[in-house]
Amino acid sequence: MTRTLSAFFYRIASWKTLLVAIPFYMVFPAYFLKTIEENLNAYAGKAIGPVDLLIANTDPDKILEMVAMYGPEGRPYYAFGVLTADVAYPVIYTFLLGVALSLLFRSRTYTPFYWVNLIPVAAMLFDLLENACIVTLLNTYPDASRSVAILCMVFSNLKWGGFALSLGLILYGLVRLLMRQFSRSSQSSRTESI
Repeated sequence: MTRTLSAFFYRIASWKTLLVAIPFYMVFPAYFLKTIEENLNAYAGKAIGPVDLLIANTDPDKILEMVAMYGPEGRPYYAFGVLTADVAYPVIYTFLLGVALSLLFRSRTYTPFYWVNLIPVAAMLFDLLENACIVTLLNTYPDASRSVAILCMVFSNLKWGGFALSLGLILYGLVRLLMRQFSRSSQSSRTESI
C-alpha cells in the first residue's frame, strides 16, 4: 500500500499539478478554517481558537478547558466543522505536500528519500486521529475523558511534527534545486567564455 501511494505521488507529480493544487489548499485556511475559528471565538465570547491549532501543547487540561469554553452552541458547531472541512483539509494538504516532495526528491531513488513523499500521509493520519479525539471530547462534554484529551494532544503534536518535517524538507529541496540551477548556470557561462 505505501509503495503504491508513493508511486502514485511520483507518477502525478508535475509543476502543473502543483499549481492546480495550491489554490485548493489556500481556500481552506483563508476561508473555511478561518470562518470556523471566527465563529468559535464568537461562541466562546473571546479569542481562543480551535484545538487543532495548538502547537507543541503539553497540557491536556488546556484542551479540556477549551472544549468547555466553546459553550453549548459552539461545541456542536465545532464538531460539525471538524467532521466536514477538517476532514477534507488534511486530504488536500497531503496531496499538495506529497506532490511537492515528489517533485523535489524524484531523483533520489534510494532509501529513505524514496519514501519522503509519504511524510504528509503520516501527518494526515495523525490529523484525522486528532479530529476523532476532538469530536469525542466535544460530544461527551461535560464528561469528556482526560485520557482522550491526552491522546488528542499526542496526535496533535505528531501531526504538527509531520507537517513541520514536510515543510522543512520542501525548503531543503528548494535550496538544493536553486543551488543546482545556479551551478549549471555558472558552468554554462564559463563554457561559453572559453
